[in-house]
Amino acid sequence: MDEPRNTRRFDIPLHRLDVPLPHLLPFAIGTFDTIGALSRANFPHRHTFYEIVYVTGGHGAHVLDSAQRPLEPPQLCVIAPGQVHHWESAVDLTGHVVLFNEDFLLSRAQDVAALRALSAGPGHAPGNQSGPIEALLGDMESEYRALQSGYQQLLRASLHILILRALRTCSHADGRATRNRATEAAADFTRLVALPGGTRRSVESYAQELGISPGHLQALVRQATGLTPGVLIRRQRTLEAKRLLMGTELTVRQVAALVGVEDPAYFCRFFRRETGMSPGEFRADAGGNHHDPRVQSIAACPDST
Repeated sequence: MDEPRNTRRFDIPLHRLDVPLPHLLPFAIGTFDTIGALSRANFPHRHTFYEIVYVTGGHGAHVLDSAQRPLEPPQLCVIAPGQVHHWESAVDLTGHVVLFNEDFLLSRAQDVAALRALSAGPGHAPGNQSGPIEALLGDMESEYRALQSGYQQLLRASLHILILRALRTCSHADGRATRNRATEAAADFTRLVALPGGTRRSVESYAQELGISPGHLQALVRQATGLTPGVLIRRQRTLEAKRLLMGTELTVRQVAALVGVEDPAYFCRFFRRETGMSPGEFRADAGGNHHDPRVQSIAACPDST
């Protein structure tokens, strides 16, 4: 059933990873066609899972949060949980789509750090990694469909290799996502802050969840990122406010409450300080809202909406 034209939309659609039998893995790989219509969704939405897209053909643009990059295949795009993205005026999209939850990562801290670096922009040119990445994706898809003995372990190892090769395409990452206590703590902290509601929590609550003292968390995050946990929360709060202002029709008061600011006047001052604009000016400059809130799952049948 179509959505009534006068229905107000108050949330950004959230897609969940629903992998059918026979795999029952927190992982899926396929093409834009085999994964389904939502893999090329043209409305802003977010995921509970990671997505790696290797675009081999098509025209249009990929929009990730507030950044847009024209498609120039081959192109690698990485979307992290919580980020808002869509395909803008995209036609004839072809390529590989990989979906997975964090539980499927082989080297969790290292892979999460790499994926966060890759998801900082809407796309990367693969350069000399084009051939190896495409060959690896082809092998992974064949393994995923064959279901031979040991396929889960092989897919996890292949995903780790894919992430490392992808990291080489990222101009602001040096490929040495070393694993140590500071990077692990920073990766865990940034992952938690990026979850829905993450900007409403205190540094103390994160430290307690991670099993360390607030002071130790401060030191580890600063060592790994050069920033304090408070600064990272403030940046995430600004990003989440931008997402809600662009992708919903929530009032400024409602957006403020959702990102953890009780006083709307303080939120307006905070937002202007961080962005140089008022929330209203930012929303107007972004060109309004457009999304389809009818779709709930990445595996939903398009005919059922």
